[in-house]
Amino acid sequence: MVWKQKLTVLCAMIFAAVAPINGSFASGAESSGRTETAPLAFPGALGWAAQTPGGRGGKILRVTTLAADGPGSFRAAVETKGPRIVVFEVGGVIDLGGKTLTIREPFLTIAGQTAPSPGVTFINGGLDLATHDVIVQHIRVRPGEAGFAKKSGNDFDAISTQGISYNVIVDHCTLTWGTDENLSASGPRFVGNTPDEWRAGTSRNITFSNNIIAESLRYSTHYKIEHSKGSLIHDNITGMLIVGNLYAHNFERNPLLKGGVRGVVVNNLIYNPGQRAIHYNLMAEEWGDHPWQVGQLVAVGNVLRGGMDTAEHIAFLEIGGYGDLEYYGKDNIAVDRYGRPLPMFGRYTTSPAKIIQKPAPMLWPEGLKAMPASAVQQSVLIGAGARPWDRDANDVQLISDVAEGRGRIIDSEDDLHGYPDPKPSSKPFNPDDWNLFDMTPKRPDVLDAGAKAKGT
Repeated sequence: MVWKQKLTVLCAMIFAAVAPINGSFASGAESSGRTETAPLAFPGALGWAAQTPGGRGGKILRVTTLAADGPGSFRAAVETKGPRIVVFEVGGVIDLGGKTLTIREPFLTIAGQTAPSPGVTFINGGLDLATHDVIVQHIRVRPGEAGFAKKSGNDFDAISTQGISYNVIVDHCTLTWGTDENLSASGPRFVGNTPDEWRAGTSRNITFSNNIIAESLRYSTHYKIEHSKGSLIHDNITGMLIVGNLYAHNFERNPLLKGGVRGVVVNNLIYNPGQRAIHYNLMAEEWGDHPWQVGQLVAVGNVLRGGMDTAEHIAFLEIGGYGDLEYYGKDNIAVDRYGRPLPMFGRYTTSPAKIIQKPAPMLWPEGLKAMPASAVQQSVLIGAGARPWDRDANDVQLISDVAEGRGRIIDSEDDLHGYPDPKPSSKPFNPDDWNLFDMTPKRPDVLDAGAKAKGT
């Protein structure tokens, strides 16, 4: 197949994303809140956040410098008030200077697909989304140790929601080398007096789709020392969809759902988890005298493959803490590094918490159809992460290692190649090349030009 044919296939897959095959579910018992007339955020958008407009119809803000702040910077664009679509006229590395950039203004689309090759990579810090109606696509965030000492307490998520964030989609991003988690949904545990108020007072309606969530640093700058974690979904978060992601080389939290979470985990590839793959934990010490809530998890068509660092008897789903978990599972595969079956269930405390298996999904977002688990590895390795048509060297190595059963959990970005340092690039953004309604390219060659310039 010639290059342009390959690219056309990739574009169709990426921008008509998460194409469902052999789906076996209709809408679940819990309403998605989707209306008949509201359009999707982009073709293939899924979950309870699928109809967020992001920055649709707002200003086109061009990032024209790789500087951390100032005129034309990414920071200036995301801090602008009102609906906005952030596009990139530069490619290369944006150094956050050992800080987290907190985005507080709503109605935002970050369109990393518009950057010239090699795309945009953020290092030395992370991004917090403390607002609503945000779409983030095709960027790489690699926090790393940022020059801080081991156990210094300076730690970063690559991307995390904060506060009362809702209608958020993080799609086709590469999120690695976090010193806390790589990709998380967080917020206050108890706002108000009732469980319904708690759920309304924290992050909700969030989709993590088609991302690389990998290589979180183990013995690094976090004050707890060991902190290689994939995704933390904080207490009482609802409307959580985790679909089509690659979790690789994270010691724990692949993902972790905390007390009272209601979420759907579908068609993810989990490779070389250390101590735990998917787990659930309501910690009584954090809940005080608040009544424990029963969590809900639907897991369909996921694949767990053990690697060099994986505990011998790891289970697909483990429970700790005190609160019970209602669970529906179907067509999940769990094997060790030699292909031998692993258990579906386990526990890691002596508490009375239990997994309550249900005969049907308790919740399921409208429009989601699961592909069979047998198709997941190929789909995820081809399409996950930022700019699959134009991957950087770290992503290429990671994907290769997962495919071949190689790679380890790392303690520092220096265990690999250190921070990326690609040659900066620039190219004017041409709005005529893009469907501004959903930031998809009008022609495959819009993406082709950047990739060909690299000789990929």
